[in-house]
Amino acid sequence: MNLVIVESPAKAKTINKYLGPDYHVLASYGHVRDLPSKDGSVKPDEDFAMSWEIDAKASKRLNEIAEAAKSSDRIILATDPDREGEAISWHVLEILQKKKAVKDAVVQRVTFNAITKSAVLEAMAQPRDIDMELVEAYLARRALDYLVGFTLSPVLWRKLPGARSAGRVQSVALRIVVDREMEIERFKAQEYWSVEADLTADSPPFTARLVKHAGKRVQRLDITDEATAQAARAAIEAGAFTIRSIEKKPVKRNPSPPFTTSTLQQEASRKLGFTAQRTMQAAQKLYEGVDDQGGLITYMRTDGVYVTPEGIAQAREVIGERFGPAYVPSEPRYYKTKAKNAQEAHEAIRPTNIARAPETLRLDGDLQRLYELIWKRMVASQMEQARLDRTTVDIETSDGQTGLRATGQVVAFDGFIAVYEEGRDERVKGAEDEDDDGGRLPALKEGAAARPEAIRTEQHFTEPPPRYSEATLVKKLEELGIGRPSTYASILTTLRDREYVRMDKNRFYPEDKGRLVTAFLEQFFARWVEYDFTAALETQLDEVSAGELDWKLLLRRFWDDFHAATQAAGELRTTAILDHLNDALGPHIFPDKGDGTDPRACPSCADGRLSLKTSRFGAFIGCSNYPECRYTRPVASPDAGENGENGGDRELGLDPETGQPVHLKIGRFGPYVETTPPEAEKPKRSSLPKGWSPASVDLEKALRLLRLPREVGTHPEDGKLITAGLGRYGPFVAHEGTYANLSDIEEVFDVGLNRAVALLAEKRASRGAGRGGAMAPLKDLGAHPETGDPIHVMAGRYGPYVKSGKINATLPKGTAPEDLTLEAALPLLAAKAASAPAKKKAAPKKAAAKKAPAKKTTAKKPAAKKKAAED
Repeated sequence: MNLVIVESPAKAKTINKYLGPDYHVLASYGHVRDLPSKDGSVKPDEDFAMSWEIDAKASKRLNEIAEAAKSSDRIILATDPDREGEAISWHVLEILQKKKAVKDAVVQRVTFNAITKSAVLEAMAQPRDIDMELVEAYLARRALDYLVGFTLSPVLWRKLPGARSAGRVQSVALRIVVDREMEIERFKAQEYWSVEADLTADSPPFTARLVKHAGKRVQRLDITDEATAQAARAAIEAGAFTIRSIEKKPVKRNPSPPFTTSTLQQEASRKLGFTAQRTMQAAQKLYEGVDDQGGLITYMRTDGVYVTPEGIAQAREVIGERFGPAYVPSEPRYYKTKAKNAQEAHEAIRPTNIARAPETLRLDGDLQRLYELIWKRMVASQMEQARLDRTTVDIETSDGQTGLRATGQVVAFDGFIAVYEEGRDERVKGAEDEDDDGGRLPALKEGAAARPEAIRTEQHFTEPPPRYSEATLVKKLEELGIGRPSTYASILTTLRDREYVRMDKNRFYPEDKGRLVTAFLEQFFARWVEYDFTAALETQLDEVSAGELDWKLLLRRFWDDFHAATQAAGELRTTAILDHLNDALGPHIFPDKGDGTDPRACPSCADGRLSLKTSRFGAFIGCSNYPECRYTRPVASPDAGENGENGGDRELGLDPETGQPVHLKIGRFGPYVETTPPEAEKPKRSSLPKGWSPASVDLEKALRLLRLPREVGTHPEDGKLITAGLGRYGPFVAHEGTYANLSDIEEVFDVGLNRAVALLAEKRASRGAGRGGAMAPLKDLGAHPETGDPIHVMAGRYGPYVKSGKINATLPKGTAPEDLTLEAALPLLAAKAASAPAKKKAAPKKAAAKKAPAKKTTAKKPAAKKKAAED
């Protein structure tokens, strides 16, 4: 018997069909063990010995794999074809050897870049040993990340309360976001004016822009005031223009290469609005295969643009059949990646069968859209160039003092554009290319007179570089050589989860917490957040995987200097650290008031100075004269006022109903609004909900909060009141002791009666289900393909979950119940089913242990079973 071990059950199911009855395919469900999340799992003093711990959910699956291995003649490790996949195979093999499950079996490693029958059978015919150099590169990376996290994070916790943690690559990605924000804050807008004219020259009107004024060439930013713009306008009105030249220039454009992980994430963000994590989840499903279609794309974690000769030949055949011979170039296109540290042997992401066009598939939502994107990019990459005719028309007065230029282009042959054109990142306004292409121009003749019909002058201001989107941040990380294809999605997710950044209109904004961490690291760990240093470390890890560098030598070089730096930082007094941060963040937290006064002067007392302070709730700005002066405010943020004080204690205005003042205050538990109604013993207060910054709160917002809870209406069944309010767990509606959460804070102010009644009914139904009552499903996904049981999405007490038979699996964070598909639900149920029996088995052991004093014989039996299981 041949035992094949892969990562996922979907992959196992597909491969099992290809290999036949002589093969038994089992899934490890990803990584089976990891470093325990406690200090001491990596021991630098013991030559970086590493203590591994088997994941609790993996124990039962590993036991099943071990039992199957004992009766197998051949054990084939068929995990993914990258560093992580090699590491999983190594972990599984080590565990099997410790369980003495290998015995005389032959152990082999196979890799395939696509889950198709031909790829799998070809891989099975070409086995090899585990690549220990790849494993050592994984071990070095895992040790580095662990040592940085568990050495640096405690320093952060002690010196910067409120900071979550730091990571080797994550901290550098955060610095990129913070550096861009500081660049935006330093930016000084420059005024400029554009001058355009609509002209005719015995032709339909066309538009030209000013390129010469008073005999001098005019660049885009050269006209800086209205007076100059009006003078140019007058010159155009008074001038007699002639078309001096018409230049037609043929231009060729080449297609982009097929996708890598990075470029797929970028394009899916630009064109589909997907986050990096959403892109990779959909790509994983396409790789593993849907239903009986097998793997639809090649492996999706890659930084190479290489395509096999078979893939290129297939693409060229599809192009000829669908678009005709003119669209097939005479020679195939071969690409070379420009990314730093790219591993050229990795194949690009492409359809496994390019003849399988998107319209022939019936996939759910995200999968269909992503497959179509990948298919079009691959096909376009092997198509003929696009040929354009670019026309430039120069128009001047007879004295040559005033000149205009019109540009346009015509597509002579669309080539690859017929299928796909790469999206573009946003550009800074006022910094466009001088020769931007316009639209199509009418037929014009040199020497013809041109007459202005309309003239426009318009004021503009240059804009700062745009904040990073997911697409542009991934692109920047790749350009710098920081991180790896498999890490980009997790890096961005970690930054958001730790609240170091926030997303607004798909743009990264650094939170004050993130800016403080970055400033701290730049002051005391400058070397380890340098872009070049981090990229060089990635290069060294690649040298380990190529067998050119010993992995423990790499760790020793890194650890000696890093450990010394953490010890030095740990010995610094917090006041000294805050002084450094006051200076580093000065322009942000103490912005210039513009009147010559000290920006750090306390606005509440005569001689106090403002400084960063820390508490267990995080950093804030306080007065040096504390406790005599108790002035505090949050750390200034980008949406604070000009003087950075709009987030501090202040009066917002008078309540029109009571005439009493309404204040915004900063308390030990955060910002809140307050007013004291007439004859009231205590002031009425309301904390600011999550997402509301103190600087954004005005009188209207404060009054809306202070009016809570509000009456929504009476329940149609019992006539009793339903209210909407804000509690410690967020906004809610309430009726007779039942509380149902609302989706966001804005809903608490306008939720209607019908919506409130439905939410309360859903909440009560979920409680009833917990006691054995019936509950209507939120969504019916159909029948389970193996058991035939119906699969439903249900509303639970702790959130939505998917149910089939007796198996309940919680939906991943961020997954909307209405968006869940059958394909997405099956892996959740499979993972839950695999872990459930292990939990059931553990209970009798605990019970027996408690009974041990009363029944000694009962206690001995479970102990004997446990020992047998461990052996």
